Amino acid sequence: METELVWQDRFNIGVEHIDKEHKKIFSVINKLLMSNAQADKRAINCQESIKYFKDHALKHFTEEEAYMASINYKGFETHRHLHDGFRKKILPELEKELGKTNYSATSVSHFLGVCTGWLIGHTLTEDFAITGNATSKWESLLPDDEQRRLSQTIIHLLYDMFRLESRVISEHYGGEKFGEGIYYRLVYNTQKNETWQIILAFEEKLLLHTIGSILGGKSNKLDTMMVNTTRYTARQFVERVQAYSSSADLYEIKEENLLTYEQLQEIFEDKSPQFSFLFDTGAGYFAYSVIAPHLLQKDFGTSIKAENAMSEVQNYLNKNELNKAKNRKKKILVVDDSCSMRQGMKHLLDTDYDVALANSGLSAIRSITLNKPDLILLDYEMPVCDGSQVLEMIRSEKDFEDIPVIFLTSKADREGVSKVIPLNPIGYLLKTMKPADIKKNIDNYFIAARKSF
Repeated sequence: METELVWQDRFNIGVEHIDKEHKKIFSVINKLLMSNAQADKRAINCQESIKYFKDHALKHFTEEEAYMASINYKGFETHRHLHDGFRKKILPELEKELGKTNYSATSVSHFLGVCTGWLIGHTLTEDFAITGNATSKWESLLPDDEQRRLSQTIIHLLYDMFRLESRVISEHYGGEKFGEGIYYRLVYNTQKNETWQIILAFEEKLLLHTIGSILGGKSNKLDTMMVNTTRYTARQFVERVQAYSSSADLYEIKEENLLTYEQLQEIFEDKSPQFSFLFDTGAGYFAYSVIAPHLLQKDFGTSIKAENAMSEVQNYLNKNELNKAKNRKKKILVVDDSCSMRQGMKHLLDTDYDVALANSGLSAIRSITLNKPDLILLDYEMPVCDGSQVLEMIRSEKDFEDIPVIFLTSKADREGVSKVIPLNPIGYLLKTMKPADIKKNIDNYFIAARKSF
């Protein structure tokens, strides 16, 4: 078996029977890894192992929920909602893929990468929150039925207003970047004198496809009229969404701002939303998030009002163009489970490149999907889903198959790296190299790529 999921003490949350079940799930995943390595009987063995894994995982969720209820855990509903997302959405989608490919090695690796990434991330955050040793990022979410109602309302409104067939691709949008975007913030007072903050994030091409086409524009660039039309359309959209919500009675707009991406990130770092959806509309991404009733005590610049709207929107577009000019750098995604390694690479490369970070194979696939990089620097020795498995997942997606990948490795394991040559990595770099030499190798790659183009 090439890869083994190793139990570590840091996975113990301190509740004996839950820890015991987590260890059992690890052993089931290892059995799956072994089945996937046996090419001659892969389909039969993996089908049986995956059914066993699914049955055991779902049984564990039920038992864990019973335990949370028995101790009156205040985050019970949120935790169960996250379980539902896995058992009702993630697992069925993965099973569908397995069936279509007859349990191919690639689809089983994808299944394993997603499941192990989700389970470990869930264990280290949400399960630890049960014992009070961590805080759930999503502890303030609205009830499940209202979440579902609101997401369906937004989907219906997107169709009614723009004839877009949309789908929810995340119920936990945390401010991730998806290409060039426009970020709009509305602050409302309610009848109960609460403050609600609503964030809408639009991929630029979505606005060009919708608002731009309505205005009869043929430009591939936003202008002040398009942004102002977006503002007023967005306000009507928000008020129609909230008309279906029992959680708030929006009374008046207190403030509105156009945000930079950095300001958007600050919001999600400081506060947890009550709901936060990311939609794929088919014409571009759209995110809708609500943070309430607490308002950030931060200055987001001049509030847009009737008397300054034209100048503020034009200033925003000017700054946006300047930022785009500055940020027209090659995009590099660094995938490494070590926080110090990720931050070290970001510090090394940030001046000359647009650097994104991912701490696992699952978060790497998510990042690539939202913002395709020009180069991936991929840790070869990651636990759970190692570099070779992540690269196999990348190469299995048609849209990603041509992205160049360089392995980062702690040792000169030429034999190990040679096993993945069919997946077309362009090379590997030793983490023990001097930072200046790592940077020089990456610079040389882009210089050579530019010349060949």
